[in-house]
Amino acid sequence: MNDFRIPLGTWIETFIEWITVTFGFVFDFIRLIVDGAFEGVAFVLVAPPFYVIIAIAAAIGLAARGWKFAVGTVIGLGLILGVDQWDNAMATLALVLVASIIAIAVSIPLGILAAKSSLASQIIRPVLDFLQTMPAFVYLVPALILFRVGEVPGIVATIIFAMAPGVRLTELGIRGVDKEVVEAGQAFGASPWRILRQIQLPLATPTIMAGINQVIMLSLSMVVIAGMVGAGALGGEIVASLSRLDVALGFEAGFAVVILAIFLDRVTAALGNGDTPIGRVLNARKASRSAAQPTSAPAPALV
Repeated sequence: MNDFRIPLGTWIETFIEWITVTFGFVFDFIRLIVDGAFEGVAFVLVAPPFYVIIAIAAAIGLAARGWKFAVGTVIGLGLILGVDQWDNAMATLALVLVASIIAIAVSIPLGILAAKSSLASQIIRPVLDFLQTMPAFVYLVPALILFRVGEVPGIVATIIFAMAPGVRLTELGIRGVDKEVVEAGQAFGASPWRILRQIQLPLATPTIMAGINQVIMLSLSMVVIAGMVGAGALGGEIVASLSRLDVALGFEAGFAVVILAIFLDRVTAALGNGDTPIGRVLNARKASRSAAQPTSAPAPALV
């Protein structure tokens, strides 16, 4: 057996230690910003009475998918309240929202860059392959070293883990836009920014929304794993149930995660399709107003 061994892990450990010492102030600043964002979102979700949040969620469900989904949302959130996991569920939702918003804010510009530049695409794709194939637990180790125990390392690890689908599907959506439509915009003298904003992004919206949906779902799955580094919420409850072999607690926390996942998945999927009840109502009103406007009389023919 060969005694030669490449000390790759030692090199990475040394690199992480160097980053921690050299750029510690940067990570402290990031920790402050992310922790403040989480605390703000968590306060908005936890401070109001539960029935206010349920009513808002039901209204979102009604606008996105109709009254049946709104009723199901009320029942699902009521069950979370009934098993005494409300505060943990809202904290988990806050973690997911903060991580998803940051991941989306990073992934969509990267996807646009990859779609516009073949060189950028060739650089970004191997990085995304690495991020998607690396086991999720591995992200927790450097995040824990750089940001210490708490919600922040869980959020940072979630962002890194969840952003890949957003980049890939944004690039795919923009590259999938019909080239003849883009060339027509160029022929009318539109700038590249205007073509992106008014042609490519609107036509690629369904694909981009599918990427956003995947980012949110991956964020929710990773937030539970992040409970192992002190992120708390439902992930902390699941970790506690594993350590104590508490089947009841594990089932209740897992059931709350499932309800949140169904709600977030159905709402974002409906927004991606664009066929929502509120959208149909607005389109019908717009069509009725257009039909009610009097048409101008035809101009007299010139002799």
